[in-house]
Amino acid sequence: MTIQVVDHPLVRHILTQLRDVNTEPAQFRALARQLTLLLAVEATRDLPVRQHPVQTPLEVTDGYTLAKPIIAAPILRAGLGMLEAITELFTDVRVGYIGLERDERTAIAHAYYCKLPPIEGSRVLLLDPMLATGGSAGQAVEVLKKAGATDIVHICVVAAPQGVEYLNQRFPEVRIVSASIDRDLNDRKFILPGLGDFGDRLYGTVAR
Repeated sequence: MTIQVVDHPLVRHILTQLRDVNTEPAQFRALARQLTLLLAVEATRDLPVRQHPVQTPLEVTDGYTLAKPIIAAPILRAGLGMLEAITELFTDVRVGYIGLERDERTAIAHAYYCKLPPIEGSRVLLLDPMLATGGSAGQAVEVLKKAGATDIVHICVVAAPQGVEYLNQRFPEVRIVSASIDRDLNDRKFILPGLGDFGDRLYGTVAR
């Protein structure tokens, strides 16, 4: 199984606050950013580096720079809540956008927008906080692979076992980095225990 659950006390602490129904949108956005930073560090732990000398105020020493470009690809709209953390962590990151909208009756996502930078030779961080059935993630991976991506890591906040299995079967080369593998999906294909609709909670569009 190509999924890494980031088991860190701070990850668990932040995830608990994200799950809390009483967490307001402003705090929810801040927590999403903090959690994404932690997940992104793990998602890029294996990046290659290039060694070169650097002059410190006292002497020359060995230094390192990232040897592979980074592309962030958020799935609209919920993935936007994870983007700021990536652009803060990787200042040279390029950003592409994939618009997918889920039909609430069928739980099938439909594409309505796609804009990607040149992608070949880059590490692509696919940003979508909820890996439920895996349908949206699978469609996004297809789009990225058609554009030339060969190194994709899917970063999500929580994942359902069904989504993990689906993505692993279709794209075993895609690594998943998540804060949690949750228990199940309900009859509406929402993750249990989950944290509700991430986009609605992020932007305050959920009914209270």
